[in-house]
Amino acid sequence: MGKQEDAELVIIPFPFSGHILATIELAKRLISQDNPRIHTITILYWGLPFIPQADTIAFLRSLVKNEPRIRLVTLPEVQDPPPMELFVEFAESYILEYVKKMVPIIREALSTLLSSRDESGSVRVAGLVLDFFCVPMIDVGNEFNLPSYIFLTCSAGFLGMMKYLPERHREIKSEFNRSFNEELNLIPGYVNSVPTKVLPSGLFMKETYEPWVELAERFPEAKGILVNSYTALEPNGFKYFDRCPDNYPTIYPIGPILCSNDRPNLDSSERDRIITWLDDQPESSVVFLCFGSLKNLSATQINEIAQALEIVDCKFIWSFRTNPKEYASPYEALPHGFMDRVMDQGIVCGWAPQVEILAHKAVGGFVSHCGWNSILESLGFGVPIATWPMYAEQQLNAFTMVKELGLALEMRLDYVSEDGDIVKADEIAGTVRSLMDGVDVPKSKVKEIAEAGKEAVDGGSSFLAVKRFIGDLIDGVSISK
Repeated sequence: MGKQEDAELVIIPFPFSGHILATIELAKRLISQDNPRIHTITILYWGLPFIPQADTIAFLRSLVKNEPRIRLVTLPEVQDPPPMELFVEFAESYILEYVKKMVPIIREALSTLLSSRDESGSVRVAGLVLDFFCVPMIDVGNEFNLPSYIFLTCSAGFLGMMKYLPERHREIKSEFNRSFNEELNLIPGYVNSVPTKVLPSGLFMKETYEPWVELAERFPEAKGILVNSYTALEPNGFKYFDRCPDNYPTIYPIGPILCSNDRPNLDSSERDRIITWLDDQPESSVVFLCFGSLKNLSATQINEIAQALEIVDCKFIWSFRTNPKEYASPYEALPHGFMDRVMDQGIVCGWAPQVEILAHKAVGGFVSHCGWNSILESLGFGVPIATWPMYAEQQLNAFTMVKELGLALEMRLDYVSEDGDIVKADEIAGTVRSLMDGVDVPKSKVKEIAEAGKEAVDGGSSFLAVKRFIGDLIDGVSISK
């Protein structure tokens, strides 16, 4: 390769919205920060049968339309996907099986791309960046003699868990037992022992424990791991990996990568209604309640939240999903007369522009399901969090934020749905009051970590980590010529 700027990077995201949006922001960061060492970034996007593709692809294209050096290439779907029942029962098993079925499609797309680059002679593919769910595609990178890097859309604490899983599995070849609520002091990077109950629920079932271990076992095969977090936020986690043995990949703490664009929504009038209402509210007076794009709240839990909001009597925006088979809209699930009683107090909606809401000066607290993107967004805008994890690794995130870092207020640390438990109105109301009072988690502390995140990206530790990653990538291309 004659010039350093002729390197191309191929990124393969997983098509959940939080993953793909973070991937696009990563691509923009790489292009803008170290221009022009990376000539082009090609994102190979593929869909899932239960995610509407036309609107999603149009939205993703709109995000990169002003980035001529970022190409979005859409791939065909798998013709024989795993049954949807598998996703409902054992999501991790479905994900891993689907990714494996995508491998031949990725191989063909990458082969076509490499052939076109060889013919042009002006650009050379430098490597792959894979979403952590896509680590089976490391095999494809190896086939084409391309280094594979992992993009982890989770925390350093989650990475510590992924390092621990294969080590434990070599000694205990079975899933975790929920009845043994032991304290795990072997997960690297944590100062506190981690209760078993805050691990992802998939680790307690054989059908999903094995996919977790299989994914984790592939991590050491990567050339490096880009983590969407930063050293000021998780100092102990990254210190551990700084001292990690040579047989583990290089860790690049490159966060916070914030998703500046919300998920696609065709109803611009709803966005305008919410923002206009916020503009009329006093500073830090509104609590925002939102539980992610995958969780449907039960009618019983909706009733308890509604009662809590009436009890606490503060301004609110409440965004939630319901089962469309049961309710055509969130309003149908609310207690009789609720909207009349809170007419001047708040807004209820099915979709909300989360980034814009958290960035608004009127918002003073966030009751969150603790998805990692949501945590970074809330911290990025200096908004204190109350933890209410719902699924996946969210309860580990909640534990990290509350017990390890002291940056969030605990409502719950473990899934409330595992034993049918419902969070009662009095508990919700008490947590919201404490959150908005700012005593247990001072807003000044959250503002400090927000500033630290901005400094990390603006010439600080994360900026340097990105620079180091690009340097390692380009140097690898030069050596392999």
